[in-house]
Amino acid sequence: MLVELVVENYAVAERLRLRFHAGLNLLTGETGSGKSIVVDALGLLYGGRASSEVVRSGAEKARVAGIFEAPSSLRFRELLESNGIELEDGELLIEREVQANGKSRAFLGSRPVTAGLLRDLAPHLGDIHGQHDQQQLFSSDAQLDMLDHAAGAGPDRESLAELYSQWLRTSREMEELDRNEQEKLRLADLWSFQKREIEDAGLRPGEDISLAAERKVLLNVARLGEHAQGAYEALYDGAGSAVAQLRTARRRVEELCRIDPSMQETLDLLGPAGIALDEAAHALRHYLGHLEADPAKIEELESRLAAIEKLKRKYGGTVQEILAYLEDVSSKLLAAETAGERRAELQKEREGLAAAYEAAAARLGKIRRASAAQLEQSVEEELASLAMSGARFRIELTEGPWSREGLERVRFLISANAGEEARPLDKVASGGELSRIALALKSCLMAREGSPKTPRGARTLVFDEVDAGVGGRVAESVGRRLKKLAASNQVLCVTHLAQIAGFADYHYVVEKMESKGRTYATVEEITGEARMREIGRMLAGERASDEAMKVAEQLIKAGTRG
Repeated sequence: MLVELVVENYAVAERLRLRFHAGLNLLTGETGSGKSIVVDALGLLYGGRASSEVVRSGAEKARVAGIFEAPSSLRFRELLESNGIELEDGELLIEREVQANGKSRAFLGSRPVTAGLLRDLAPHLGDIHGQHDQQQLFSSDAQLDMLDHAAGAGPDRESLAELYSQWLRTSREMEELDRNEQEKLRLADLWSFQKREIEDAGLRPGEDISLAAERKVLLNVARLGEHAQGAYEALYDGAGSAVAQLRTARRRVEELCRIDPSMQETLDLLGPAGIALDEAAHALRHYLGHLEADPAKIEELESRLAAIEKLKRKYGGTVQEILAYLEDVSSKLLAAETAGERRAELQKEREGLAAAYEAAAARLGKIRRASAAQLEQSVEEELASLAMSGARFRIELTEGPWSREGLERVRFLISANAGEEARPLDKVASGGELSRIALALKSCLMAREGSPKTPRGARTLVFDEVDAGVGGRVAESVGRRLKKLAASNQVLCVTHLAQIAGFADYHYVVEKMESKGRTYATVEEITGEARMREIGRMLAGERASDEAMKVAEQLIKAGTRG
């Protein structure tokens, strides 16, 4: 719902700031006063085309800003989130700037965006029904949505969409299998060879590291023996060895203890040291006993390491990577060998989904055809009460390819005059007729869902020229339908007729004035006596007579009763 609209340096409007409300908001004024400025400015916020012609003479740029209560629909929130836009207190600020050179900029929440994004958001915020602006009425997808809404086919359509998604996913997997089957068969021989080559090697994790360490020992036997023998002699076997020195020290400390018992603690420390020296010497002796050159073993290690190195060059830099490659190639082989079985499973699954989709699509098509006939009759009855009694409204359903929405493609056709062939709306309907057709459609759709109170975030429906070519009782009928429509949507309507203005929940008057040689447009919300005078003026002309004022009072009372 549109909460506030600011217009600066747009056409003859220097600065306008308007607050709108839930319900029926009507704009009136003399011909040429600039009533369409509000509609055109709102069209810019919905992503409409910008032109330098709208920039007020002498200004560098025109600016339009609107604050909307954000709708709660999931798709709307996803559009905002995907573009990094956050809401503030459930409200969304949209701005457009049009430079005098024709360039324009768009903003959401003060963040630059494209006009294309505004067009994507527009259907969630509202529609403009006028001579040049049709957000939804010409769209085949939107027409299908309206038909399904009238039919109450939402659950059936969601179920069908899920079946289609599953069928499409299965079909794509089958296509992927078929596309890769020849390539996988060609590679199967290579994968088999690679798998066999790695398995035949019998690799163990970390084997290359342990073999390299063993090889290093065997290549340095002489040097290792020299160091081990030297260490053994220094510890145990040589003159002045550590063991002999420790024994001497122990005897000296024992003599100390006989005289001074306080040295017993020191003597106790020497015991473990002697044991450690004996164990170290024993280990060195054992090491020397098993240390010997083995050319055959070295050759065996060299051969094994060379084999592992060859595998590394082909399948990975470490044994662990080679084993990981083995696991991967094994899974590919298994997939290639079982591709036929998987395809058969997918084929069976797809056939089942196709049968389910066709049955669901047939049910939905039957619902749509029945609803189309009812909606045609309802819309024609509405159009007759809106001074289009000769009009014939038809809903053309044709069968198309499978889609998430089903098999039907929809076109709304209209024959504005008796005897004429029904044609698409955009080919035969004038601006005023389109507004009335939109009003009739929305009235019928609302009648099928009841008349709930206007919810937070309700869409803003704008009607311009809805009263073109009508008057009297027809105008009253238009007003009543606008009033009913405003029970569940915010409605903004530009009107020339007092009979319609009487139904307003909120009334705005648009005027032009001159000051210092410049023309300015003003918009003011009016109530009470001022509103009665404006409706009287609409009835009587430039100056409202006493009779016109009495009629205006009656129209306001009648409009209040609805």
